[in-house]
Amino acid sequence: MASQRSADAQYDDDTEHNPHASASRWRHQESSAYRRHAGNSHGQARDPVSTETTTGDLATFLNASRVEPTGDTNGGGNFQPITVAAVQSSDREEGGGGGASSTPPPDGKEIVCGPLLNYRRMEQDRWYGSVLIVAAGGGKDILYQPSLVLRRADEAAARHPDTTSAAGETQFQAQRLYSDPRNTFWAFEIDVPIEAREVRYEYELPDVRYSRDHKPRVNNFFVPGADESMRVMFHSCNGFSVGTDEEAFSGAPLWRDVMRKHERAPFHVMLGGGDQIYNDGIRVNGPLRPWTDIRNPKKRSEFPFPEKLRAECDDYYLKNYIRWYNSAPFALANGQIPQVNIWDDHDIIDGFGSYVDSFMRCDVFRGIGGTAHKYYLLFQHHLPPPLSTYTSDHLDANGDSPGPDPNQLVNTFVADPKLGAQYIRGTKPGPYVAEHSLSLYTRLGARMAMLGIDARTERTRRQVNYPETYELIFERLRRELSEAVSSGRPIKHLILLLGIPIAYPRLTWLENILRSPIIGPIKFLHRRFGVGGGLFNQFDGSVDLLDDLDDHYTAKTHKVERRGLVEGLQQVAAEFSVRVTILGGDVHLAALGRFYSNPKLKLAAEKDNRYMANIVSSAIVNKPPPQAVANLLARRNKIHHLNGQTDETLLDLFDKDPGESNKTADHNHCTMPSRNYAMLTENSPNNVTRGTNGEVSADGEAPEAQSFIGKDGHSEIHQGEIHAGTKHKSASDAHGRGSDGSLDIRINVEIDQHSAEGQTQAYGLSVPLLHYEKPATPGSRPMTGQSTQAVA
Repeated sequence: MASQRSADAQYDDDTEHNPHASASRWRHQESSAYRRHAGNSHGQARDPVSTETTTGDLATFLNASRVEPTGDTNGGGNFQPITVAAVQSSDREEGGGGGASSTPPPDGKEIVCGPLLNYRRMEQDRWYGSVLIVAAGGGKDILYQPSLVLRRADEAAARHPDTTSAAGETQFQAQRLYSDPRNTFWAFEIDVPIEAREVRYEYELPDVRYSRDHKPRVNNFFVPGADESMRVMFHSCNGFSVGTDEEAFSGAPLWRDVMRKHERAPFHVMLGGGDQIYNDGIRVNGPLRPWTDIRNPKKRSEFPFPEKLRAECDDYYLKNYIRWYNSAPFALANGQIPQVNIWDDHDIIDGFGSYVDSFMRCDVFRGIGGTAHKYYLLFQHHLPPPLSTYTSDHLDANGDSPGPDPNQLVNTFVADPKLGAQYIRGTKPGPYVAEHSLSLYTRLGARMAMLGIDARTERTRRQVNYPETYELIFERLRRELSEAVSSGRPIKHLILLLGIPIAYPRLTWLENILRSPIIGPIKFLHRRFGVGGGLFNQFDGSVDLLDDLDDHYTAKTHKVERRGLVEGLQQVAAEFSVRVTILGGDVHLAALGRFYSNPKLKLAAEKDNRYMANIVSSAIVNKPPPQAVANLLARRNKIHHLNGQTDETLLDLFDKDPGESNKTADHNHCTMPSRNYAMLTENSPNNVTRGTNGEVSADGEAPEAQSFIGKDGHSEIHQGEIHAGTKHKSASDAHGRGSDGSLDIRINVEIDQHSAEGQTQAYGLSVPLLHYEKPATPGSRPMTGQSTQAVA
């Protein structure tokens, strides 16, 4: 792969086209140029609602001069006429209630966001999910209670009267989660039977109006057959960093590719690995702008978070969620592919949890942590929020909140707390977000399950999760896997969902430099005279890159915790003979890391409980890092030793650059700086096909198995890694059509960022089933993992 041009030249060109591009090749935040530009445009934080002007005259002018197409407008491709709504000065939010006198009062029937579809769990041969909508207007009184109609969308509906009404439909009533004068959040708890074959369902909400034309009025989703596992889509970093030239990246076109693939082979679930939304703008053009502009970190940390600022931040998070979740083409997917999400820092604000402890405990960070958590629960989990969130106006003598804040409950309804059976609730609140962590375990069909770890609520610079949380997680995991074995339907593939990669190149040398005494004088000059402005962050004044490095599991500060987590997963894999595969995002490039047994142990991957692939897929929307960063990480792709029995390294997955592009250097085959997302599909034993993990020969037979004993991670270490990349069968139409029980993995990488269609190049490999055999003791026979219950 020839490098198209030097990374320096590419960066210079980007800066020329985008005067506000970041000067940092490592970070994905706004540049100092953009900060100055935003500062000139917005000398202080704008109010959530202007009290002086309206856009009515501008809207009237633009709409009056808009030219409508003549004749049939259905053949116009993606053309949609643009109209500008007149936002009155007293209108509190996008499509919300409280309009001016010329605007009729909200009737509760206008949907300003949604429907959003979530998957919850499978239980006793039923599929459970939820649908969320956000209506304009609200408060303590109910304006209108919507309903949802669900029906089978195939010809078999008439043959299944046991679960439907006479009309072949089931009606669900909405449950109110939260309501204030701006909006009301309604959730529908839906469930359907799991049948022998895959079933397509459709749902709609009668007697309501939508604020956006592109949102489908009738949505579809698919439930797998009883003896099939789910087809999984994974994504992360679903938004743009502040200051990114979004037009240069054609918006979010990979969601169009997602929907194209969904039409050919429907996804049953969509796993969000964090950063489902970017809320960083709150400090640039939002209510935290005056706070961010305080140059002295000490004064910034002492800044209060009174009720007025809390309300403004609350309004910002609400509006930003409504805006992003209503934006096409993402809005086409989030109501038709059931979601399961964990969160990461950008769901709150960039770097949250990884700044110095004293600063993370300041009023402002405690406040926005609580506010972001409120809307994370509502939009991403369809759960009621806490009664109130942190404000410095409502504290006792010890600096703690004495209970719900009555100021936040005026004309406001909050439902009672309610958690589904899939959640694993932490034992105590996080250090900066005063709420309990919410990890989750749920089954993904017949032979797959997922474990998602909430690695943000409890995070500090020196820990990811409390030790007690890991105990809860592994206790729950063992119980679920044991019950699955007892039921005669054991889990064969366990998908671990993390926000950040765990098998990834180290940057220890850079950590050492940024923490060395040489940085001290530069930091002093920055505080006093502004020297090196782009090197230091806008929060605690530390070196800007350090929060990203400290966020990684591979950081020195997380080394012991990381090892404990991986070794715990190895033990579970051995106990239940379950193959563990890890999903991680955050880093804005694609890669494939693996843990595996030290070659000296001469253990085949099919019997190796230490073999775990870490699919690194990021970002589906945000910009990738420059070539130089990806190439440097590839140079750091060394073989690391987790312990005496476990090695790790990245796989050379990228045999070519996507399409005809030049995105990496000749030596780099393991990190791809281009937007991407991943697909995972079991090669079901019910498939009537032949072949195994690797490439299928011309006659349809799999190539002969070969020995990989003693090979290290810089080469293929099992059959499924042979021809990994564009030539692997999982990168073709044969993806998921084998029958050996392995897991096909495919990373879809964007070819051209300037194309609005989001065409991708596929790279694939397969992960084999685990047939664990307990090491034999003298005088005994080897035992398989299914018959053992404990491994030391």
